[in-house]
Amino acid sequence: MPIPTSSLQSVNPSPIIELFELTLDPVLHGTTSIKDPSGANITTIRFHNNTTDTTAQDSITWNGNTYYRMPIEATGFKYDPKQLPRPKLTISNLAIIALNIGNMSNVLNAVNTIENNDPTTGTFANDLVGATIKRRRTLAEFLPNSNFTGNNPYGTPDNTQEFPIEEFQIARKSLETRDVVSFELAAAIDNFNVKLPKRQFLPGEFPGVGDFYS
Repeated sequence: MPIPTSSLQSVNPSPIIELFELTLDPVLHGTTSIKDPSGANITTIRFHNNTTDTTAQDSITWNGNTYYRMPIEATGFKYDPKQLPRPKLTISNLAIIALNIGNMSNVLNAVNTIENNDPTTGTFANDLVGATIKRRRTLAEFLPNSNFTGNNPYGTPDNTQEFPIEEFQIARKSLETRDVVSFELAAAIDNFNVKLPKRQFLPGEFPGVGDFYS
């Protein structure tokens, strides 16, 4: 459900909460490359870059999922009628991701490692290319009370209220240093070798196509 206009036009609107989801592709990145301390496979890593002034907690719960704090710089999401956005996501390589995964270089090493010639363990030199990044945004007033000491001080919780979810794929890793890892993102239809329409239309489905065969 879209954010109510009244909340956005308020004289003193609550802070925007920005959440990210990184989801691996089992074909590209293996199915056993990243595990939590219990040994369970991890396919989606959730994180956010909000301050403790907003929730007073390191993690944020939204729609039943937990997002862990990570220093992130996200730019280039603005849509232009002349071209699709190519956002850039820069993540601290010094911070440790929750669930004892390690830092971003640990994640890259995990998906790039193939063990015992088993393709389910990773893909050599993939660098997370093809992984899905979802950007979710809502207002602090809609966060569940569990994110605060006591009730939500900004308003009434409602986990159906959020901006449209933006979905991209990692097109390439543009930088990896001891301090940061940067990725260039692209819309699914903006990737190499992807053409529209995604399948051929047949005369039986669209009679007008038949005219081109005669």
